[in-house]
Amino acid sequence: MAPSPVTVRDAEGVRTLTVDRPERLNALDRQTLEALDAEFAAAAADASVRVVVLTGAGPKAFVAGADIAEMNQLDAIAAREFSLLGQRLMRRIERMPKPVVAAINGYALGGGLELAMACHLRIAADNARMGQPEINLGLAPGFGGTQRLLRLCGRAAALELCLLGTPIDAARAQELGLVNRVVPAAGLQAEVDALAARLAAAAPLALRAILDAVVVGGECPIEEGLQFETAQFALLFATEDMREGTSAFLEKRTPQFRNR
Repeated sequence: MAPSPVTVRDAEGVRTLTVDRPERLNALDRQTLEALDAEFAAAAADASVRVVVLTGAGPKAFVAGADIAEMNQLDAIAAREFSLLGQRLMRRIERMPKPVVAAINGYALGGGLELAMACHLRIAADNARMGQPEINLGLAPGFGGTQRLLRLCGRAAALELCLLGTPIDAARAQELGLVNRVVPAAGLQAEVDALAARLAAAAPLALRAILDAVVVGGECPIEEGLQFETAQFALLFATEDMREGTSAFLEKRTPQFRNR
């Protein structure tokens, strides 16, 4: 059996998933998409996992895009299935009940940027390059790039990145709101580790409520989103973690959240 294109490492509530095809700049073929989908499903179901970090193997790329050699062989029907597979993975990540952090350690192009955009937080090395270069292949983004760019960065930036196909550097990506932070490449791991540890120590049920309110509520008219937020807020008052958090604040101590 061929080794999985995704490696898994667990440490103190943080599961790190690494796309491990450095010889192909971690390009997304069908096997890799399916492996990522399975790993994210497993992480969602595993109570010991509080946070997921997603990155790419090697010094050059997070994920440099979809596997062009594989795409070159697809007909229109197979291409539709490939697009739906990618979109299903991105939606699974976006709807994860636990925070997902993308550690962008190099090129994040095409499907790689679409993968990063599905994550909840994005930390980029200062030498990272990001873009949607599909136009240069006679293609359009197929894993949700047009829609998530529009929502994250606005119409002007989405059209510029998709129509011109020119990658941007990490500083420009931060200006556009495409990434949350930019750090020196040598410090990326430490920055992501510290962020993941902070999230892993937070109240899991409150994290899930916030993720649901932002992701689900953000797709609704504002009145529906506000009602959804109120429902999440009220439900947390039935949890032990809310009582622990408020008691710890009043008693001036560190809370011990138990995910219940």
